[in-house]
Amino acid sequence: MVKIRLTRMGSHKRPFYRVIVADSRERRDGRFLEIIGSYNPLTEPSEIKIDIEMAKKWLGCGAKPTDTAKKLLEKAGLQLQTA
Repeated sequence: MVKIRLTRMGSHKRPFYRVIVADSRERRDGRFLEIIGSYNPLTEPSEIKIDIEMAKKWLGCGAKPTDTAKKLLEKAGLQLQTA
C-alpha cells in the first residue's frame, strides 16, 4: 500500500520533516517515491509547504495519508473526504 507520510530530516533537537509518498513497507527514513512537501515545526507559526496538485494526484491513485499527514494536508488547504 502507498502512504503519504512524514520523514524526519534535520539535526539533533532541530527536526524538519518532508512530506513524502512511500510504500508502507519501507522504513520511516527509507526509500520513497516522491517528495510532495515539507513541514517545519520550529518556526512560529509552523511552516507547511505542500504541492496540492501532487497530493491530489497521489490521493487519486489510492495513497492513504497517515493521521499526521492528513492534518497537515488539511492545514495546507486540501479538502479530504472522510468516509
